[in-house]
Amino acid sequence: MCAPCANGVPWKDWEAWLAGQGVSLSGGQTAQLAQFMDMLLDWNTRLNLTAITQPTDVWQKHFADSLSLCRFIKPATGPLLDIGTGAGFPGIPLKIACPGLSVTLMDSLRKRVAFLQHATDTLGLQGIECVHAHTTEFARQHAGQYAYCTARAVAKLDKLATWALPFLRKGGLFLAMKGPDMAEELAAAAPTIQKYGGRHAATHAVELAPGLVHTVVVIEKIK
Repeated sequence: MCAPCANGVPWKDWEAWLAGQGVSLSGGQTAQLAQFMDMLLDWNTRLNLTAITQPTDVWQKHFADSLSLCRFIKPATGPLLDIGTGAGFPGIPLKIACPGLSVTLMDSLRKRVAFLQHATDTLGLQGIECVHAHTTEFARQHAGQYAYCTARAVAKLDKLATWALPFLRKGGLFLAMKGPDMAEELAAAAPTIQKYGGRHAATHAVELAPGLVHTVVVIEKIK
């Protein structure tokens, strides 16, 4: 593990942040995250997976960011599709935190999918699938099959809505991970969200660390 610290986590406020979000992880789950970080940083030396390479930043900007979605997810409700997952965020941390959640990681770059498959196999994660596909082709076979869709740093919200909402069953949630100021982007996306059967349910601000804030835009599939 990267840094000599409690539980292998180089972020002194990790446990306090988890408690504030209502997230509970076992020592084994924290160790899995640390192992995932080591794999991510190792592969990143050969494959451009992330620009975030300092261990503390990985825990704050990748892991905490991903786990902020835990409050919206009930694993028994149904499966989750992570669109444009990249290096596995938020899908892999969510799977580690919620072992009963069925997860599909989808990305359009085959090299990234190879990393995702290696990571999930090495971590021994069950009920998680790594798919090399584009949203349009994947949607033809999987429309209406998911309870949750996530997307992080992929595209503007209006474009994301056209990709994510067709995958959701009625009552499903699209969780769009965005920056701190979403008002203008959300307003621009409103017609597209309505066109694809969604409604804006909520916007939650999440403080990952002092001065580091993101928002989760929650869109419900209503028809």
